[in-house]
Amino acid sequence: MVQEFVSPVRVHKFTFEMVMAAYERRFPNCPQIPVVVECVITEDSWSADNSQRHTTRRCQLSVDAPYLLKKMIGVDYVYFIQKNHLDLKNRVLEIEATNETFSSRVEVLEKCKYFVHPENPDWTCFEQSALLDVKNFFGLESTVEKIAMKQYAANIAKGKELIEAFMKEVHADGTMQLQPWTKSAPEHNRELRRIVSRGVEPLTQAAPEPQRHSPSDQYTLDSEYIKRYLGELTPLQESRLLQLRKWIADLQKGKVPSDTTLLRFLRARDFNVEKAREMLSQSLLWRKKHQVDRLLSEYETPDVVTQYFPGGWHHHDKDGRPLYILRLGQMDVKGLLKSIGEDGLLKLTLHVCEEGLKLLEEATRESEHAVHSWCMLVDLDGLNMRHLWRPGVRALLRIIQIVEANYPETMGRVLIVRAPRVFPILWTIVSTFIDENTRSKFLFYGGKDYLQPGGLLDYIPKDLIPDFLGGPCKSFVHEGGLVPKSLYVSGAFTERDGDPLCEDSIYRSVSLSKGQVYEVIVVNRDPQSVLTWDFDVLRHDISFTVYRTMHDLEDADDISSASCAGGEEVRSVLERRGWREGDHFHRVEPTLRAHDGESIQGSHVMMESGSYVLQWRCELLDSTHRAAQLMYFHETLASHHYKGSMSSLQSGTSGFSCLSGKSMASSCPSR
Repeated sequence: MVQEFVSPVRVHKFTFEMVMAAYERRFPNCPQIPVVVECVITEDSWSADNSQRHTTRRCQLSVDAPYLLKKMIGVDYVYFIQKNHLDLKNRVLEIEATNETFSSRVEVLEKCKYFVHPENPDWTCFEQSALLDVKNFFGLESTVEKIAMKQYAANIAKGKELIEAFMKEVHADGTMQLQPWTKSAPEHNRELRRIVSRGVEPLTQAAPEPQRHSPSDQYTLDSEYIKRYLGELTPLQESRLLQLRKWIADLQKGKVPSDTTLLRFLRARDFNVEKAREMLSQSLLWRKKHQVDRLLSEYETPDVVTQYFPGGWHHHDKDGRPLYILRLGQMDVKGLLKSIGEDGLLKLTLHVCEEGLKLLEEATRESEHAVHSWCMLVDLDGLNMRHLWRPGVRALLRIIQIVEANYPETMGRVLIVRAPRVFPILWTIVSTFIDENTRSKFLFYGGKDYLQPGGLLDYIPKDLIPDFLGGPCKSFVHEGGLVPKSLYVSGAFTERDGDPLCEDSIYRSVSLSKGQVYEVIVVNRDPQSVLTWDFDVLRHDISFTVYRTMHDLEDADDISSASCAGGEEVRSVLERRGWREGDHFHRVEPTLRAHDGESIQGSHVMMESGSYVLQWRCELLDSTHRAAQLMYFHETLASHHYKGSMSSLQSGTSGFSCLSGKSMASSCPSR
């Protein structure tokens, strides 16, 4: 298997000629790289004008491998052939090294190059790459690859240190500056040849001149650039970054994403270049298809988002990360989806992500270190079962998947505060769609302990804690709230494409004449499970009640059909059995009158086994005598999601409608 290693271009802040004088001191051996035992010159020649030098060395290297492996392969040393071509005229040194030992089983080709910095003639660049092809090595191919990778990474890390160390020796010998080779100065060229060939007496000595550069120079080829703008990377990670850049450049045939973008996708795939390239390629196609690059300049925030979306940017955390606040407990997911639709909520989310990328660039420029991720503070105060409206959750999960695929490794830390015990249910549903690496960045704080030692103050400066969490900093993040029905847009959100009342929809449509009832029976054999419901009244007023009986009833579909049959008043299945309320069955939720156009949500903790009856009843019709109509959905959530959280669930019960403006005052006193 062929392995390729590429190191980032290093920059030595010395002239090419001075670097060559320091480089030559690495031979014949180098204590700083003990694996190199000795390098013997086998060929060496200069051109007549002293501008070109061709050198061949045979280098003996100690095998840096476990003792047992050495015994298995039968050698303690391996030999490499190194060929150098020094061009003083064009100020370039090219190095090529190949293995002599085991060449029929393993092929190693290493190439290095020293050349003048393209933006500063007083600096010298160094680039290095290697190809390793282990064809057959006694069944130890994988081991050999790992050893070679380790050794190569170590050599990369040592390269710049060696030049710095040997440069001190050159200075100590009295050589402070060397002029470039020039055709008109043969005497100078002979002296230059002697010095860069390990001569000891320089032609001239002079104090170093001030370097000709300004603070605005961009060290885009330097390891200093990597550390400053990309953060700490191992040599292997740097190599993978350059490989991905080259591959994407070949693929795109045009603009290549920034190094920070490339690095995010590499981290998301554990620095597997092929997987990162595939992920990034798909993301670039997605961005082009949906014109994401134009979002920042063209996106117009809908009025409903401005007034009711409880999220926004808020200063920075202690690590300099941009801080985004989302008051999820105050977010009306259903109202937003019915106002701007799933695509509108997705576009809003993408706009936030694009803003975040821009803020990361600004934070990196303003700080003294690389800032490649943002921090998110999520306030769950007000979270209850209405947030588990399954169509909304499914829409949010789709949005999460899109964000995970196209903005990987942008989330540095997620601080969850005021998390009620009901939160594990929502987390159970959502967390499976979040990348494992991202999940590990979540920190949870329940109750009011978020301002205690070990809480938010470990991550956010005290003076930046937002006011709604008891801090001194004024937050301009909207507090959210219920989206008025007047802002709903017909057809803005449906669970499926097409008519939301179609058979494929998770909702069912029901028509009721005067006096008719419609009932759904849920037989519960899982105490402490949670029954949830959501329905919209499309015409007239309908009353809704929940009952429980200890007796098992028939399947819900059979009872519901019978209850709606005919045009006369139909009694409840409980009444038709001759049962009396209080003796044979109990009302576990008070009757609620839902008005024309209202959207109702609620939940009930089924503490006991038995049959639960969801009942809708039409008592009156208007003068047109048209049937009342509703659309409903119900679901039972298993008890194992709620262990130890019953009290919070009961206190968080929505009382039928926390999304209904008309019933909010009586049904949701806590809000």
